[in-house]
Amino acid sequence: MRALPLVILGALAALGQAPFDLSLVMLAAMGAAVHLSYPAASARMAAVSGFAFGFGYFAVALHWIVSPFMVDAARHGWMAPFAVVLMATGGALFWSLAFWSARRLSAGIWALIPCWAAIELLRAYIFTGFPWAAPSQAMVGSLLGQTLAWIGPHGLNFVVIGAAVGIAALARWSWLGRVVYLVPLGLVVLLPPLSQPASLSDQMLRLVQPNAPQHQKWDPEKIGVFYERQLSFSAAPAQGKAPDAIIWPETAIPWSLNRSQVILEEISFAAGGTPVILGAQRSEGQRFFNALVLLGPQGEVTQIYDKHHLVPFGEFVPLGEFAARFGIYGMAPQHGAGFSAGPGARLMDLGPLGRALPLICYEAVFAHDVNAAPERPDFIIHATNDAWFGKYAGPQQHLAQTRMRAIEQGLPVARAANTGISAMIDPRGRILQSLDLGEAGFIDARLPLPLAPTLYSRTGDTPWVVLLAVLIGGMVLRRVVVRLKKTE
Repeated sequence: MRALPLVILGALAALGQAPFDLSLVMLAAMGAAVHLSYPAASARMAAVSGFAFGFGYFAVALHWIVSPFMVDAARHGWMAPFAVVLMATGGALFWSLAFWSARRLSAGIWALIPCWAAIELLRAYIFTGFPWAAPSQAMVGSLLGQTLAWIGPHGLNFVVIGAAVGIAALARWSWLGRVVYLVPLGLVVLLPPLSQPASLSDQMLRLVQPNAPQHQKWDPEKIGVFYERQLSFSAAPAQGKAPDAIIWPETAIPWSLNRSQVILEEISFAAGGTPVILGAQRSEGQRFFNALVLLGPQGEVTQIYDKHHLVPFGEFVPLGEFAARFGIYGMAPQHGAGFSAGPGARLMDLGPLGRALPLICYEAVFAHDVNAAPERPDFIIHATNDAWFGKYAGPQQHLAQTRMRAIEQGLPVARAANTGISAMIDPRGRILQSLDLGEAGFIDARLPLPLAPTLYSRTGDTPWVVLLAVLIGGMVLRRVVVRLKKTE
């Protein structure tokens, strides 16, 4: 029975993701899984193989999903194992479809490359999308990861899957062919980006990390502690140049923005009139928004960005608006059930700092959302509360995805995370300065200069949608022609 070995290979492949970052292990495990799967005599058996491999992969890569349920373990802890199983099953179904469709279209393993890449692209969009732990994510710190600037995450998925399928076919190659194939592949996967240090501007940003654990973040006895901590970090004297702006993380204050004018004035006073960008919740009538706001020197709110890509079941219930049409209002955002989505990607004008594209938490996972900005920004602000994701793999994988967005756009990212990892990231995805997980503090970091617009920032995912459609369409057409010839 091949299912158990494939589950184990999937678990090994997941070690390519942060915090393990064993990308060569991932490639080898993917290649071994393809090699083991393709004696399958039928598409059904190929689907079982893809499911087994995907289940092992996503169970390990997404094991951090238990963390939100452990914030209040007494009430919700029992759900944690079910969450892991459901998430692993969901991801495995996608990969099962990839293996099934490839086997249906061709007996050869090469058909798996476009089918698997297409399924990963679909996973990034369907049901609001969840491209977490994509194969391309494991390459962010390597030389190969720099191709994100040209081909984006789905192009890199195509390359990584192609490399793994090539490994599966090595048994048929000569020893020289294996060396010629594996040595360059190993180098581009293991070598870090080969480029000059980032060019830095004269602008200084202060990134504030209060380290408020999720189980204490809304505790009335702790709220004041975390708030005062952020005030003191904002007021702290600079070691060199004074910051030109201060960034607090997502939901940095526990009070509604609508009732916080005195609080906002206090924040601006502590910042000495320096602009502060901070996360807060706000309301309009019965609607609630997860927002990022810019404060002026007197604590006035000068700009507001509302998060538009919300977390299903975490920030809203899917189909809640539809259910409200039939009188079921308990899930509808317009009736106060969860958050409402903002109008979409927007830029913040920060004066001498330039224009920034704000992202709130989950939004950094989606390359196409970043590409949807109305104009090219000068840099990206990522405000997040990764305390939900635990203290290990979740926050580190989220950081890896933020680094991907920097490479894809050729833009620096200023990242303020509640419990970490706060970081200044250069346009090649390299971390220039950071604060570790579970550490309270701040960093003053010079803002890197942006690079020229990347190819991916100009084209987005469209070329890969077209290419994959042509390749898969060609295989479908070939299969139809072969069948017609057999019936003649």
